[in-house]
Amino acid sequence: MKMPRPTASSFTRYLPILTWAKDYNRHTATNDAVAAVIVTIMLIPQSLAYALLAGLPAEMGLYASILPLIAYAIFGTSRALAVGPVAVVSLMTAAAIANLGLSDPVQIAIAAGTLAFISGAILLVLGVLRLGFLANFLSHPVIAGFITASGVLIAASQLKHIFGIDMHGHTLIELTRTMIEHQSDTNVITLFIGILAVAFLFWVRKGLKPLLLGLGLKPRMAEILAKAGPVGAVIVTTLATFLFGLNDKGVKIVGEVPMGLPPLTAPSFSPELWNQLFISALLISIIGFVESVSVAQTLAAKRRQRIDPDQELIGLGASNISTAMSGGFPVTGGFSRSVVNFDAGAETPAAGAFTAVGIAIATLLLTPLLYFLPNATLAATIIVAVLSLVDFSILPKAWKYSKVDFAAVAATIFLTLTFGVEAGVSAGVVLSIGLHLYKTSRPHVAEVGLVPGTQHFRNINRHHVETQDEIVTLRVDESLYFANARFLEDYVLKRVTCDEPLEHVILMFPAVNEVDFSALETLEELNRRLDEMGIKMHLSEVKGPVMDRLQRSHFLDQLTGQVFLSQYDAWQTLRKQPLRAAS
Repeated sequence: MKMPRPTASSFTRYLPILTWAKDYNRHTATNDAVAAVIVTIMLIPQSLAYALLAGLPAEMGLYASILPLIAYAIFGTSRALAVGPVAVVSLMTAAAIANLGLSDPVQIAIAAGTLAFISGAILLVLGVLRLGFLANFLSHPVIAGFITASGVLIAASQLKHIFGIDMHGHTLIELTRTMIEHQSDTNVITLFIGILAVAFLFWVRKGLKPLLLGLGLKPRMAEILAKAGPVGAVIVTTLATFLFGLNDKGVKIVGEVPMGLPPLTAPSFSPELWNQLFISALLISIIGFVESVSVAQTLAAKRRQRIDPDQELIGLGASNISTAMSGGFPVTGGFSRSVVNFDAGAETPAAGAFTAVGIAIATLLLTPLLYFLPNATLAATIIVAVLSLVDFSILPKAWKYSKVDFAAVAATIFLTLTFGVEAGVSAGVVLSIGLHLYKTSRPHVAEVGLVPGTQHFRNINRHHVETQDEIVTLRVDESLYFANARFLEDYVLKRVTCDEPLEHVILMFPAVNEVDFSALETLEELNRRLDEMGIKMHLSEVKGPVMDRLQRSHFLDQLTGQVFLSQYDAWQTLRKQPLRAAS
């Protein structure tokens, strides 16, 4: 049997580069190149810092910022997303590798590459199977709580570089305890560098651009120089360390960073290592995808563009496999870099490829200049970047809006800070699914009546409406499935158990999009029990797809009442029927 040939549309679906490359021109290339310059300046210190956060050699941060960007430019659908190392994924990488108990730097690097490869493979499979919708099972409040707690953990983990002391642990309790134990070992010079770097970087974020504009610089140049603030901190502190020999006075430095392009590497295919890393890789894939697609959708909406979540899975999967093959570690779309890329005028994913070229040039020419770069400066870069992620205002907002959502957010934050990022994100997944099941297992059911002078039916507890003693209409505001069908049955039976001369129960289905097999059996049982009470059961406003399903069963044949196109038709028909004669 001949296999069908791939069509042009299928190539475009899996290779989005074919869509935007055909219209690429000099003007677009110029805008992309300018954006790439700004992002490259920002990404160099960030890449080094996130490698430090992940517990890996500094050069791996640069390696993770070259091929992944090119892979995303080919396979990704966002015009502005900037892929590379990010804070939360770097922290999760550090936690995953720490669980292995490795001490050999070579083995640690291989483990990081393997982690990226497994994550990439997971993302690719999900993308090919078009399972991007699974990310929707992580609720926004839970994600916000996890990111906030992760930001606190990341900032706390970097205090060891600010103080120049030995700290370890993956929870806030462990980090705090070891910090207190070693506070007497604080290196004053390192602390001075760290505090100055943090203060300078915070000022750069809001104060440098207005200052430059006030000095008469053009907005675009002021923007570039403002984004170069971290590079300025790197240059000044590196020069100070070199000129004054601060490394001989206890200031820890990056040291030798190998020159040259990323080496071609291969992940480990040891079943034992894969087994140890798989859960961590799965969690990294989930969090990385959710963070990336959220940023991509936000930026795309501003330009009336769209992204394909399923293809984004493929793009991120290809990026992670490419970083595994080039000496890097797990990557995803970064919020701050993507916003900078967007604001700088990037028009296509080619801006990411240009950024990769810039990082490659840096690895070829600039790495010897990083020898005396203080770790405290990189730690300051991380702290300033991640504190923007910390948003405890989600707690009072959730408390005011929904106590259930507040409990989920608070639990996620507490578990992440107390037991680490993997426990936190695992709890987040479970809590998100649990919240969905809890809310949908207790569907809102409203008894409704006719609004006088109209054909509309509203909740009898919220509006002045007309009702009939012999008719009860219950509007079901949720799809019916195995988890909530029994709730509806109990609700209806409880309502009809009264002294009113009930003749008819109408289930109004305008919001019911699905009735699964368990719910169908429940409706059949409810119909039977109401019939035993001498009450007819009717349906109204049933949607077409739901009706199609019901017609494929025996339910409609056994239904004691009728199915009405509208609730008003049901009301007009049934209220004219005489009351049931008392027996």
